[in-house]
Amino acid sequence: MPATPDSRAAAIERAEAFVDSGRFEADLAARVAVPTESQVPERSDELHRYQTDLMAPAFAKLGFDHTILNNPVPARGPVLVASRIEDPALPTVLLYGHGDVVRSVASEWENGRDPYHVSREGDRLYGRGVVDNKGQHTLAVLALEAVLAERGKLGFNAKFMIETGEEQGSPGLDAMMVQHRDVFAADAFLGFDGPRKSFRRLDLNLGCRGGVFFSLVVDLGRPGGLHSGHFGGVLPDAAIILAQALATITTPKGRILIEDWLPKHVPNSVRAACHDIIADPVEGMPQPDPEWGFPELSEHEKVLAWTSFIILAMSAGNPDNPVNAVPSYAKATCQIRHTVDVDAAVFVPALRKHLDAHGFEHVAIDTNIGRDQFLASRTDPDDPWVQRFRRSIIATHGEEPNILPSSSGSNPSEIFKARLGVPVVWLPSSYAGCNQHGANEHGLISLFCEGIASTAGIFWDLGAG
Repeated sequence: MPATPDSRAAAIERAEAFVDSGRFEADLAARVAVPTESQVPERSDELHRYQTDLMAPAFAKLGFDHTILNNPVPARGPVLVASRIEDPALPTVLLYGHGDVVRSVASEWENGRDPYHVSREGDRLYGRGVVDNKGQHTLAVLALEAVLAERGKLGFNAKFMIETGEEQGSPGLDAMMVQHRDVFAADAFLGFDGPRKSFRRLDLNLGCRGGVFFSLVVDLGRPGGLHSGHFGGVLPDAAIILAQALATITTPKGRILIEDWLPKHVPNSVRAACHDIIADPVEGMPQPDPEWGFPELSEHEKVLAWTSFIILAMSAGNPDNPVNAVPSYAKATCQIRHTVDVDAAVFVPALRKHLDAHGFEHVAIDTNIGRDQFLASRTDPDDPWVQRFRRSIIATHGEEPNILPSSSGSNPSEIFKARLGVPVVWLPSSYAGCNQHGANEHGLISLFCEGIASTAGIFWDLGAG
């Protein structure tokens, strides 16, 4: 059908009809049925089957060529890249989803639900991967189909990658992008993952805060605990030393006292975006404490534009079965979340300098704790591609989207920014109460319908020049 001004509305209507007719649910059910648990080595064959048996044929029907890249990390899943290059002179957008899921733990699902069988209850679709992430990349594939059906072409070049290791921190992805840069090369990145903050507004998420993990350890070198009656008050107590060291890092209300950990400057575009965010309260979740941390900052600035320090766990002696002994060993596992405004390489040296200055030279910092650090990333809210997607969403829904400078969770944004040098934007179609990673994971049909409409509108506008 020839492109007309009214065809944009027709493409969006066609996309929404995929949800209303059950087509979306059927495609999603077939994908959820494959137990792609990347955390379970015995499921590795399922990761390959997902790519070859489900995703490759789906893209082939839309006129996409594809290549499947085996992971350079042993026993990790492959990446599929499907490409439709209509004209090398047109802009190319790299689209993203991931096919792997976390463990299902079927025994924890309620009301007889099978995590690998999609079940519908009112506005909810239940199943492992329904939101994270099979439902989200399924709606993007169907939005491509809707635009192709109305226009006969996309009008831009599209590459769609499906990885199968995101739930494990995307092992091997960075190496694959270095080795196969031409395969991934694009002018912009648009990913489909994560929850949105409001039922009223869609989100455009522009990156994530980075994560730095470490343990603080006090090891006095004694053979276990010693009798508290004989040695209490005369021997150093590892737990007291550790508690005192931790107390120098923040105030009693959590304000970070290590200046090198804090941003020296936050761009005005980032502050403005944080100020304009609308977020819905989540039932059962506690309300933020305005006095915790940095009370001069808004809730969204604290979470999306600033540094936070968290003690994830701490121990000394035997907490579950205390004995009368002076502990000789204590440990606290900690995490820093930070933006691109502070270099990740700064944190540990600054902490070492800080502890030494306060007389805690013997408190060790251990960064080899079995958890990978993840990098901070941010596309500027004023970037032309961000504004292009923003205008398209307004044209579809008549409502400004939230512009999130960083997500409150983690994602592989910086891999794409660093390796491709392109703006990175995420468009989520889930919500905070969806139980992703937990039992009874579900998505809302109403949000999927809004998501597929906005995605079809974006694809239509990308092809309009």
